[in-house]
Amino acid sequence: MNRIDFGCLARKLTTVKEAVIMGDGGVSANITLPATGDPRLDKAIYQWISWDKNPQTRAQMEALLREGCVEDLRTRLCSRLSFGTSGLRAAMGAGFALINDLTIIQSTQGMYKYCAISFPDLHSRGLVVGYDTRGQVASGCSSERFARLTAAVMLGKGIPVYLFSTYVPTPFVPYAVKKLRAASGVMITASHNPKEDNGYKVYWENGAQIASPHDKEILRCIEESSEPWSESWNDWLVESSPLRHDPMEEICSFYMEELKSVCFHRELNTKTRLKFVHSSFHGVGHKFVQQAFQVFGFLPPIPVPEQKDPDPEFPTVSCPNPEEGEPVLELSLRLAEKEGARIVIATDPDADRLAVAEQYNNFQWKVFTGNELAALLGWWMLFNWKERHTNQADTQRVCMLATTVSSKILKAFARMEGFHFEETLPGFKWIGKKVDELRKAGKEVLFAFEESIGFMCGSIVPDKDGVSAAVVLAEMAAYLDNQNLTLTQQLANIYEIYGSHISTTSYVICHDPPTVKRIFTRLRNFDGENTYPRFCGGYSITHIRDVTTGYDSSQPDKKCVLPATKSSQMLTFTLQNGIVATLRTSGTEPKIKYYTEFCAMPGKSDMCSLDVELHKVTNALVEEFLEPDKNNLIRRSKRRQ
Repeated sequence: MNRIDFGCLARKLTTVKEAVIMGDGGVSANITLPATGDPRLDKAIYQWISWDKNPQTRAQMEALLREGCVEDLRTRLCSRLSFGTSGLRAAMGAGFALINDLTIIQSTQGMYKYCAISFPDLHSRGLVVGYDTRGQVASGCSSERFARLTAAVMLGKGIPVYLFSTYVPTPFVPYAVKKLRAASGVMITASHNPKEDNGYKVYWENGAQIASPHDKEILRCIEESSEPWSESWNDWLVESSPLRHDPMEEICSFYMEELKSVCFHRELNTKTRLKFVHSSFHGVGHKFVQQAFQVFGFLPPIPVPEQKDPDPEFPTVSCPNPEEGEPVLELSLRLAEKEGARIVIATDPDADRLAVAEQYNNFQWKVFTGNELAALLGWWMLFNWKERHTNQADTQRVCMLATTVSSKILKAFARMEGFHFEETLPGFKWIGKKVDELRKAGKEVLFAFEESIGFMCGSIVPDKDGVSAAVVLAEMAAYLDNQNLTLTQQLANIYEIYGSHISTTSYVICHDPPTVKRIFTRLRNFDGENTYPRFCGGYSITHIRDVTTGYDSSQPDKKCVLPATKSSQMLTFTLQNGIVATLRTSGTEPKIKYYTEFCAMPGKSDMCSLDVELHKVTNALVEEFLEPDKNNLIRRSKRRQ
């Protein structure tokens, strides 16, 4: 067998050590590996070439070695994936910092070790595994492939695995974990991220995404189990092991049956004159949304034909994120005009989020923001609950939840209606954790949301769910139409009763981590060491909450009520005029997000003056706090909420 000397090919590198490797990742012949002068990188190169059995990602790494791409090698190999707001997420490709066969195996080995410690009955309870339709030809990576490897690692250790036989919406995994009483679950998805990305989302036995301390302990176990076990590559176990079960038919049936718990007016649905258009954004949502509409008594929504079927290339959209609004909903809106449909609904590629648009005034469209949809859905869930519960004492056990960067509209509902409201840190993993705590305390969570179009209607799934949210929204629209009201008109009614809530949310893109660190360090040392800004847009800042450090000036002990999160950045400023402004880093993308909201009291809805003041503060937030580093930032336009 021929000996390959990469040292001769990489002119910038010199030979350091030899490995004994076959082309398929097995042991065969000497391959001289190049040295970089960085012992840590040298070790990582050696490990990768020794461990990776995927020929396409091995070829990627070998090409980088031949070309002497030291910095690229260091970026790919000298850091590891870490849990963000939605699990492990990164681009697909070769390297320990990316998503690929090897890092999926390493992650699952860590999962096995931690689950074995946490669940004495793991061998009887097992693990749920689902996947979406993402894939990348160049790296040989796909969600289905990653799901099979995840299953193989567990099956190799004698753990039962409920591996779905085909793609599913993300909410099906937490639903299955609870329904099957599994120890945990894994969903392979990058949701609405660019097509190059994929992810590994972990759920615990309560159906909620993992949060601290589970995430940190799993990462520790991954580090301790980085070398693939001999059986971990045996994905043929998926076909041959008696411990592999397909929960597809059972879970879909149970889920659709339980959807009836949030269907309040089926008879009216069967008679509605409304038409709906649905886009699944080249993802998994089409057939599941169709089934949900049938359960509620609706005619099926009209699918956008170009976006109905799964396609990992997402060919008709610049980005597969319906939150971006009208530009990415263009095909849906034009089809709705052609078909005479007044409502457009769109689920993101893994169907856990929902976007909605409504037609008004001769083919003009209003695309609702996440905060506006939450006002409507929260009102609807409360309205129907009140129709069935006349005892005021029952209201005390009802709860609604929102992330702290989302609109305070549910807080306004709670203040007037008397139910319990709580805020959580950004990310539905924190909402899921709080839902479990409240359930154990005898509370009923009617509704929860995050402003990035993630909604939980009822308690079917302790996570955001675009399938259930889509059909609940459709029923609300049908009910309102029967009352000669549109969604837009009802939103105005809600604001009249509970007070207008206007907000903006947007982001800047920053691919340079040192710039991000510099921005937030400057804000914590604005007028000297350990001093925060005192003004924004000419308005005095009355309170500052720094969740990263655990500081909150509004609390008597100056400590945050929300848990401190040192791994991410988040600063919130409360201004003298009542506007609340937050800057935070995204847990899934290279973004600094910013949020501002003005909450008016009922009956004081001078929207024009509120909007002017909010616009002034939002611009100042960016110009005064972010734009000193504008050369490394790509700014996106604001979205009014």
